Amino acid sequence: MPDVAVIGGGLAGCEAAWQTARQGASVTLFEMRPHTFGPAHHTAMLAELVCSNSLRGVALENAVGLLKEELARLDSLIVHAARASAVPAGGALAVDRERFGALVEARLAAHPNVTIRREEVDAIPEHGTVIVACGPLPSSPLAAAIDELVGGRLHYYDAAAPIVALDSLDLESMYRKSRYDKGEGDDYLNIPLDRETYLAFVEDLKRLPKHEPKGFESDAATGDIPYFEGCLPIEELAARGDDTLRFGPLKPVGLRDPRTGRAPYAVVQLRKENAAGTALNLVGFQTRLTWPAQREAFAKLPGLANAEWLRLGVMHRNTFIDAPRLLGDDLRLRAEPRIFFAGQITGAEGYVEAAACGVIAGIAAARAELGRSPVAVPADTALGAVIAHLQNTQSPDFQPANVSWTHFSPLAEAVREKRERRGRLAARALQHIDAFADAVRVDSPVAESFAVLAP
Repeated sequence: MPDVAVIGGGLAGCEAAWQTARQGASVTLFEMRPHTFGPAHHTAMLAELVCSNSLRGVALENAVGLLKEELARLDSLIVHAARASAVPAGGALAVDRERFGALVEARLAAHPNVTIRREEVDAIPEHGTVIVACGPLPSSPLAAAIDELVGGRLHYYDAAAPIVALDSLDLESMYRKSRYDKGEGDDYLNIPLDRETYLAFVEDLKRLPKHEPKGFESDAATGDIPYFEGCLPIEELAARGDDTLRFGPLKPVGLRDPRTGRAPYAVVQLRKENAAGTALNLVGFQTRLTWPAQREAFAKLPGLANAEWLRLGVMHRNTFIDAPRLLGDDLRLRAEPRIFFAGQITGAEGYVEAAACGVIAGIAAARAELGRSPVAVPADTALGAVIAHLQNTQSPDFQPANVSWTHFSPLAEAVREKRERRGRLAARALQHIDAFADAVRVDSPVAESFAVLAP
């Protein structure tokens, strides 16, 4: 076996291989295409962008924009290739897919420490350092091997409710209370709905557009989505009858409004998504509504007119592990420390977040393989926020999410204006990342010019 084996040639796998090689370890990158294709792939390119060609916003006041800049300062293969293949996209970083993939593959192929093998891996290697970066749709044999490795804690379907920023809510429309005053008695924020508001919301759920399932997500014979009855999308519940939701996730039982002494007609509950309570989960709101439809429907609920959505609801096939209970803060499997995970298989949602995992796992795996001391990813950075999500045991039902400001600690001084506040958080983060980059930097034996390798 090579010093480090990387399974998967997507964004996370390519980035992990690159970072491992830059640290001085030899690495073999395994990619099953073109011999075997996954259900979402269309080409044999490494780092294929299977959905959008956008890596989202570039502004540093945007969490994913900050993450891209942090990764660039860590010599990210994915970010530099994206910038070199960019096409006009306003405030976003969008790329020419073919040029982007060609740049990634050319740079990896040119690195003396990297070997690319086009063959399927259907089992976890029994020896050596391994980075599992197979993405959210691994082959069935590999998925079974991962499931066995993690003791059955592999999820096959993503059913995530929306998450909203606390500081964007109108709290005057809400009250704090746990059902029957359990726990601390005020563990939830509650949005009371009268009959008219509730029924209008139900109608919105019925009429608004929904994401159509991809072929591999539905039953081949009927075209139906095989939902788990204990985790149905909110619009499916609404379609079963006007009262279904108010006897289900929106039931008002045990939630009398302390301001009136009466139980509302229905209640939307918001639960802490992190220990600080700066992010809140809409309980039971997993959904297949399109994102614009979600914004339209949820904005009509009391107190959510100006809500900032840290994540909108999703329900789709998506293979990921229970990262908070399985991985360390360097993405190492606690039960078997020679194995690391990277990318969407960890529950990090999004292209840039997948690449971020590749950076973290690649550096950590190489340093472990070469006998170097570990260097912790700094907190109060976007890279640290990715790790914080994957270490967040606050929620009993771990779900994938994009990077957000949720896991940043406040500034020493209060800054009211959001853009200025996030600008200062970004400036602080980049100082921490520069120090981290200095701590892990190893001189690369390969010239850094993209122009030389541009197709």
